[in-house]
Amino acid sequence: MMPDWTMLLLIILAAIVALAGWALLRTGKGQSDQTLLLLKSEIEAARAEGRQGQVETLTAVRQELHQLRTEMTGQMGEVRTGVVQQLQDVNRVVGNVQGSLGKLGEATQRVVEVGKEIQGFEQILKSPKVRGGLGETLLENMLAQMLPREDYDLQYGFKSGEKVDAAIRIGGRIVPVDAKFPLENFRRMLAESEEDRRRAYRKAFGRDVKNRVEEIATKYILPDEGTFDFALMYVPAENVYYEMIVKDDEGEDESIASYALSRRVVPVSPNTLYAYLQVIILGLRGLRIEANAREIQNDLIRLGGDLDRIKEHFSKLGGHLGNAQKQFTDAERDLSRFEAKLEAIERKGDQAALPGPDA
Repeated sequence: MMPDWTMLLLIILAAIVALAGWALLRTGKGQSDQTLLLLKSEIEAARAEGRQGQVETLTAVRQELHQLRTEMTGQMGEVRTGVVQQLQDVNRVVGNVQGSLGKLGEATQRVVEVGKEIQGFEQILKSPKVRGGLGETLLENMLAQMLPREDYDLQYGFKSGEKVDAAIRIGGRIVPVDAKFPLENFRRMLAESEEDRRRAYRKAFGRDVKNRVEEIATKYILPDEGTFDFALMYVPAENVYYEMIVKDDEGEDESIASYALSRRVVPVSPNTLYAYLQVIILGLRGLRIEANAREIQNDLIRLGGDLDRIKEHFSKLGGHLGNAQKQFTDAERDLSRFEAKLEAIERKGDQAALPGPDA
């Protein structure tokens, strides 16, 4: 598009030409040469001015174009750098996401495999015989970790032909340990959502455990054959053990733990077996076994009652968070009493007149 000053220059030239023509007509031919010279001079001046203006305009345009090119080049460089950075960030994020998805896929596969293994293990445990074997294996491992091999026997046989899963030897006598546990009604209780049926299965489970307690008391507590007048019932599952020691909600029936202790059968779980064995070892080491066995057994029964109360405190903590501080204080007090009784039993061992194991 033609600049405004160029258009103006053309208009001025046209006006000069018109004026010159008009002047020629008026002044006549005598003055035509002078007028033509003047007109030519003005046209040359206008042309020179026009060329100078064009040069300046072209120079300004070139400078603006150069500046614009420089700015655009800089901006394009910044845009290119930004795009490259964004692409790198996107590639890095995509790589991280792909890595995370790969790990998630592996974790999911492991979860699926573990789920299958758990299902298979659950199917295996449905067999009472297999459950009994598992309990015996867990008991054997526990005893092997805690006692020298000569201090216990596995599958100890009595004259009647009955065999107890383990027998702990202490001072010439044995503590029978049974590792069988009833589970069918317990499983039904856990799977049942209807409260009445759940309560019915709970009572059935209690009857199963009491029947097992009765079998242990009848078959394995045989002082005439060298046993103490109490036995341990090892329950390798903590949730089953909890149901055995917690009291019935209505309080109408005798609790399973109370019934077991009345039959001189002490339920123990993996978490409590160690404490019971330590009590037995500390209480009976160096004592006159024939004279003090009943006293130690009574201590064990009292300790079992203490543990029962402690379990009751902690079960209340689970259901009554508002009274957590009070319940914790009660539990702490009972634990202190428990520790004091353990120390008292240990002092009895230190004061005993029997020779030590090396005698």
